[in-house]
Amino acid sequence: MKEGPDIAALAGLISDPARANILAALMGGRALTATELAAEAGVTPQTASTHLKRLTDGALLTLRQQGRHRYYALAGPEIGAVLEGLMGLAAKQGRLRARPGPRDPALRRARVCYDHLAGEMGVRLFDSLRAAGRLAGDDENVTLTPDGRAFAAEFGLDLAALEARRRPLCRACLDWSMRRTHLAGGFGAALLTRIYDLGWAKRIEGARIVDFTKRGEENFNAAFPL
Repeated sequence: MKEGPDIAALAGLISDPARANILAALMGGRALTATELAAEAGVTPQTASTHLKRLTDGALLTLRQQGRHRYYALAGPEIGAVLEGLMGLAAKQGRLRARPGPRDPALRRARVCYDHLAGEMGVRLFDSLRAAGRLAGDDENVTLTPDGRAFAAEFGLDLAALEARRRPLCRACLDWSMRRTHLAGGFGAALLTRIYDLGWAKRIEGARIVDFTKRGEENFNAAFPL
């Protein structure tokens, strides 16, 4: 028997349509209840419970209990990155669902990918940082340069605190709608949090959409020019 990571077992967990819908519903980084996830998956609560157990046992989801409520969330940002990559691969191969609804243009424009910025504006952020010499590397491996570290401080980010965590500082993530790279990792997540704090944008309740104000988009484009 071959040794190494069991890709087939992981793929089997994701391959079921209901489980895939459950995982996609958690891509926004928020925890949801079993009832909410059953609705997202389009299955009965009993069926959702079975799927949730498999996903939790398979270490793709974590379960948190608060009072009488049980909440499920992705086990970590790396799970979100894998899902985003699979979405990009599916889109590239033409494996698309029914025609997108009216909210989809907003999702393509700017959305959260677990906890960092994705969509057109996420790709712009990545391209701008790399063009300015603040990120080094290619579409697969990126690192923060000295200029990038100086920019992070000017932008109000505490790199020392970010580096003290076990999470990688910078990571490339394939954007499913743009089919290009956006920035993940601790630095990518901190940039989005800072954008919220500056009042440039806010998260749309119950959705993955990041809604920029007109002034916020102007400030964003000034901070991350192309």
